[in-house]
Amino acid sequence: MTTAPDARIPMLSVDAARVAASGVGVPEGMARLSVFKVLLRHEDLAAGVHGLLHQLLWNGSLDARLRELIIMRIGWRQGSVYEWTQHWRVARMLEIPEEDLVAVREWKASDRFDRADRAVLAATDETLGGGAISASTWAELEATVPDDRARLEVVLAIANWSMFAQLLRSLEVPLEEGVDPWPPDGALPDPARNPVATELT
Repeated sequence: MTTAPDARIPMLSVDAARVAASGVGVPEGMARLSVFKVLLRHEDLAAGVHGLLHQLLWNGSLDARLRELIIMRIGWRQGSVYEWTQHWRVARMLEIPEEDLVAVREWKASDRFDRADRAVLAATDETLGGGAISASTWAELEATVPDDRARLEVVLAIANWSMFAQLLRSLEVPLEEGVDPWPPDGALPDPARNPVATELT
């Protein structure tokens, strides 16, 4: 098991984070997470970040499986140990098979994904690699993701969790104490095949 170091901007204590969170409408449960113990040093910023996160996680139109495949792919591509580890747990609570989550690493070679899965994974890779979704992949999204609201959420989910991967890495936000990284097998992205990923433990 791991013992969490501190981030580049020191984390608030849990009690201090709860007080800061209550003042700006961030739920108490979020204040226990390392990322919010950092973000709540700037309460208004934390509230803004949480607002989009809450909308996409709890009030969204996009199927939760598709959202979590996007997040797991970003965590892997961007080398974000925190994002991969936290959303492994979220995805498993949603009963997304462990084998599907592992297959996100090399999704193009996998037979575990249907047409909608592959459309959102392609959209994620294209956005991370070139900054935008191609016309052909957008056509696949139109064919497989049911409405405009959900397709908007595909774009915003990619943007939101890419931002989170960047801030988590830049601020060196650690996993919560006692949480093991990179489930299920501790494998890390290979920088030779994925140059944006670096080894973070």
